[in-house]
Amino acid sequence: MTDESKTPMSDGLPEPVIRHRRVNASLIWLVPIVAALVGLSLVIHAWMQQGPTIAITFQTAEGLDPGKTVVKYKNVVIGKVSTIRLNSDRRKVVVNVDLDKTAAGIAVADSRFWVVRPRIGLGGVSGIDTLLSGSFIGVDVGNSKQKQTDFAGLETPPSVTHDAEGKSFILHSGDLGSLDIGSPVYFRRLQVGRVASYKLNDDGKGVTLQVFVERPYDKFVTTDSRFWNASGVDVSLGADGLKLNTQSLATVLAGGVAFLDAPGPHPTAEVAPQDAVFTLFDTQAHAMAPPDGEPHYIRMRFDQPLRGLAVDAPVEFLGMNIGSVVSIRMDYDEKTGHFPIYVGAVVYPDRLGRAHQKLMAQARSQGDDDDMSHLIGTLVAHGLRAQAKVGNLLTGQLFISLDFLKNAPKATYDPSVRPLEIPTAPGNFDKLQEQLAEIVDKIRKIPFDSIGNNLNQTLVSLNKTLNQVNNQVLPQFQDTLKGANQTLGTANNAFSPDSPLQQNLGSTLQELQRMARSLRTLTDYLGTHPSSLIRGRSADAPPAADTGSSTTKPQQGSKP
Repeated sequence: MTDESKTPMSDGLPEPVIRHRRVNASLIWLVPIVAALVGLSLVIHAWMQQGPTIAITFQTAEGLDPGKTVVKYKNVVIGKVSTIRLNSDRRKVVVNVDLDKTAAGIAVADSRFWVVRPRIGLGGVSGIDTLLSGSFIGVDVGNSKQKQTDFAGLETPPSVTHDAEGKSFILHSGDLGSLDIGSPVYFRRLQVGRVASYKLNDDGKGVTLQVFVERPYDKFVTTDSRFWNASGVDVSLGADGLKLNTQSLATVLAGGVAFLDAPGPHPTAEVAPQDAVFTLFDTQAHAMAPPDGEPHYIRMRFDQPLRGLAVDAPVEFLGMNIGSVVSIRMDYDEKTGHFPIYVGAVVYPDRLGRAHQKLMAQARSQGDDDDMSHLIGTLVAHGLRAQAKVGNLLTGQLFISLDFLKNAPKATYDPSVRPLEIPTAPGNFDKLQEQLAEIVDKIRKIPFDSIGNNLNQTLVSLNKTLNQVNNQVLPQFQDTLKGANQTLGTANNAFSPDSPLQQNLGSTLQELQRMARSLRTLTDYLGTHPSSLIRGRSADAPPAADTGSSTTKPQQGSKP
């Protein structure tokens, strides 16, 4: 729109027409205006997308860079580090993080933050991808409804996050061993969980661990389950040889926990609830053993050396392991001037099973206390004694044996003394030492010098005798043997078939045969002619004429 004004010209020329613009603005101003509008829209968009700002405290800002380090949840960027500063005492750093508006819900009381860096440990390797992309802050979103803006960052990633499915259980142990956060939990050699955390008990007498078992394996943890430390290698030497047992190579290096139900039926077993409490045993054998029950402390006084006896040495009752030695200390008796050794032991009477139940029932029926001190006094009267016996002949290790001894000397027992003091007796090794000492003493008393002198004299006499035998007896004996040999040769010649003796003997025997034949003929003749004994023998009849026609056979018994 313009305004036109006409002014008459004096020289007849037409007057110029002057047009005036209604809006005096240049188009060039549109550029900054548009830019301002775009910037304003960006500011409004950023303001609308901006979430809460939180402060996270870490030990160090290693790997963190303001304006570059991001915050990720499930690998999605939900914020960025804006500033980093030292706290008031300059011991830690405070990292301010601007969260996105969509991530405002993670700023709750139980959310946890940690720096994801490359980590290499016995449990494995993690955060390798951050070597190229740079470190970032990881988040474990909590379940609390209470909003919070200040957090204490974790130095290591949590082993169990809030969105993990499964159950946590509490384990009590005497020490931590080689376990650490993230150590695996095994069920039948299958990894089903991990160690979530651990802490030293307030009284300093043990360690409490929290383990997490993933679903669906958490249903196998029952009220009768037993947990044991599966770290390292379990080596045992038994009647069936050497046994080497371990869960996996990872447990040998990084440690681990295993659990299993105790052998036998479990009619009352139920699935363990969340945060159920169990005992973490040292070995599987201890875990699978019957429950120990309440421990009882006893004391024993030994008057002989106990070399080879150490703490944790077993205490056996009639061959059954019922406890272990917990202390060994020496004392001095002013009256006798001796140095007795007091051995303390913890025993578990429940390991005796029904025997302990019957003894407890008997003790209670007699009004005895829980320690059965009076009942033990009765057993002592029947010969119950503690002995230090040799458990290993190679190493000489000793153990305490509670047994009934025949003809045991009377011992002093006071049921009112606490802890209960069990009378002792020398062990088999001590008896063996005493017997050896007696043998050595007897051997020492043997007069070896006089025996040696007598033996020398005897040997001299024997030497003389042997010389006499060699010089005198043996030659005579040889002559005698020669004479006997000659006699035997003569006899042999005399009895040979062609010897004169044999020939004379043969002739004599022939003569005797002829004589016997003549006697038989005479006897026959006298039987036929008995009168010949009176009249004499009649003359022989003349021989008959030989007719040549007939032959007369001589009659039997006729005169020849």
